[in-house]
Amino acid sequence: MKKLILLSLVFLTVFSCGDEVQFNSPAFQGTLNNQPWRAQAFSASIDDSGFLTITGINNAQTLELFLPSATVGVYNLGDVESMEARFTGADGTVYSTNNPNGSLYPDYGEIRLNEIIDNTFTGTFRFNAYSASGNVINFTGTTNEGTELNPIYGGIFYKVPLFSGAIPANPIVCDDVEILAEEALVVYQATFSTSLEFINRAAYEAACSNYIAALNTQRNYCGDVEGVIQTSIDDLNACAFPCEYATENAVEAESQLTNATIGNYNEKCAQYLLYLQEQIQICGDEDGSIQMEINTLDCADDDDDGVPNVFEDFNGDGDKTNDDTDSDGIANYLDNDDDGDGILTQFEAVDEDGNPVDTDGDLDVDYLDNDDDGDGILTINENADPNGDGNPDDAVDTDGDGVPDYLQA
Repeated sequence: MKKLILLSLVFLTVFSCGDEVQFNSPAFQGTLNNQPWRAQAFSASIDDSGFLTITGINNAQTLELFLPSATVGVYNLGDVESMEARFTGADGTVYSTNNPNGSLYPDYGEIRLNEIIDNTFTGTFRFNAYSASGNVINFTGTTNEGTELNPIYGGIFYKVPLFSGAIPANPIVCDDVEILAEEALVVYQATFSTSLEFINRAAYEAACSNYIAALNTQRNYCGDVEGVIQTSIDDLNACAFPCEYATENAVEAESQLTNATIGNYNEKCAQYLLYLQEQIQICGDEDGSIQMEINTLDCADDDDDGVPNVFEDFNGDGDKTNDDTDSDGIANYLDNDDDGDGILTQFEAVDEDGNPVDTDGDLDVDYLDNDDDGDGILTINENADPNGDGNPDDAVDTDGDGVPDYLQA
């Protein structure tokens, strides 16, 4: 009973022309440009997404109120597609709260869904709406009266029946999507955490896109009158990967390559090349310095012996063609048996990281030492490879202790 009295008082405030409101029957009416307006037919519908539309028709005029959820609450109108008041005049002109404000009238609007009972909807509304050319209509009765505590309402819908669709059992509300947006933000921020070695571009772009989708959903269900959410979306720059991150990746990759060993050089070199190419794509290369770095980078292992080319310039003169350890006329970077001991370099002893070892401790790693165990007998003469395939898996182990003769002094 108290709600009916309150609604009656609201109508007495809104309608100054003496229109009588019958609260024992549904109604949809208001004050259009200071003149009474009443819908002759009205209904509500809910689409598959749970969005609610309340429609009233008066001759050739149509008033539509769009809400993102069939849930009691206050919905502030603005530049959000899911929250809109739209009025179509008899001449077909469409006025919308989502059209740009082209006049001196304040840009404001509000729909209050106060009650949902037996598939009917009751509430109030007020708004200014604009045509594409900037003309305005208002359902307020005034454009400069009222306060936050005592607003001037432009109309009311009372027990408007649901004509199509169904009220969701668990309708989505603003609080729900705000939580989802916060979760998406955490995932997005994790992709460029300072604890990461590298910022993965694909992960960044995917998380950013998901965050934008969550922000757009938040705008749809919560509104964005002040444009704060839209500003956050715009600041994400359509999820373009920042040049700053591309540069940081390249710097870190260069550092790792500088400290690379024989065992991981190929991996680190390929990694650096990848990030240099990404840096050019993201940042450009105005002075050509990045491309020059790419051109001088040697990630190859021409003889496929597990020793990258850059580690086969033993005299350090920058010319790998004049390094021939076994003096067989084949430069080391093209020789798959650098020390000529009959065991291919790729099968010479390496540690768990793939780096060559020095069995006899004479400071010559095995793949460059023709007497691996330092016993005075050349490896090639210790039956290191009886079948001659370069693989020492069949090496002779005379004492059967698990260590082949060529590695046991």
